[in-house]
Amino acid sequence: MTLSRPFVVTPGEPAGIGPDLCLLLAREQQARPLVAIASLELLRERSQALGLDIQLLATGPGVWPGEPAPAGSLYVWDTPLRAPSQPGRLDPGNAPYVLETLTRAANGCLAGDFAGMITAPVHKGVINEAGVAFSGHTEFLAELSATPQVVMMLATDGLRVALVTTHLPLREVADAITAERLERVTRILHADLVGKFGIARPRILVCGLNPHAGEGGHLGREEIEIIEPALERLRAEGIDLHGPLPADTLFTPKHLEHCDAVLAMYHDQGLPVLKYKGFGAAVNVTLGLPIVRTSVDHGTALDLAGTGRIDTGSLRVALETAYQMAAGGEAA
Repeated sequence: MTLSRPFVVTPGEPAGIGPDLCLLLAREQQARPLVAIASLELLRERSQALGLDIQLLATGPGVWPGEPAPAGSLYVWDTPLRAPSQPGRLDPGNAPYVLETLTRAANGCLAGDFAGMITAPVHKGVINEAGVAFSGHTEFLAELSATPQVVMMLATDGLRVALVTTHLPLREVADAITAERLERVTRILHADLVGKFGIARPRILVCGLNPHAGEGGHLGREEIEIIEPALERLRAEGIDLHGPLPADTLFTPKHLEHCDAVLAMYHDQGLPVLKYKGFGAAVNVTLGLPIVRTSVDHGTALDLAGTGRIDTGSLRVALETAYQMAAGGEAA
């Protein structure tokens, strides 16, 4: 990757705070060229609602910027809305617009036009109401890039948490914890910690699935029959793994002090801890993709859209992480 290529940001759900975040961020000059893939009309209307004077600079295929936009301006690849949009009011008619912005961003990264993509929050429910099966950015980008396995990881200062399973109903989680999945996810996590984050020998803590990591089989046998044998095979490959450990005590300073990442078995096992520690200053990273993708750690915040009462902290962290990962990929 060459860092002279622009990065792209997708503002996500048009009725949410994603457009606001992009405009508020544009008040300052960015470290890298940055293009918003969004509706020019939407950004103009939201800029007026926020009382911002942001110059929207049209760009597109063949005319990508090679330098950051001046403070107070934002490069935009115009992607028209499919229905009128008002802050805070969801409309399934704009689901195709949201997916089009993601598709343009990902395909541009795959084609080498962009160095990486940063995503603002989407609303999964309204996309599904539009008749599109959609469980999240992670799964969508994996399918679009024909990547058989990706890993969702959130990170904040002092803690990284990756997931073996992502957006599944809780009753389906245990069946999804297979040795094959666990080994694939762990190899991807280890490889990207080395190749994109520059950690020579990552130390990874692994959560058990059951309370007390199964209590020696009395509270479930997944640790004995699936997790521990898989970890032993991975240790034989030279991966530094510790566990399976009870999740209720793993997230304590004694364990985390010398840890580079935690591998949790499911979404709400690991992410509540990370968000308690760093909400608003955390980043969502998709590992295993052939492209760089980061995202904010929060939702669409429909009630705050158009008010200006939002914090751009997570988007800033997502941008900086994308820049670091792209530089790490180039160095590798």
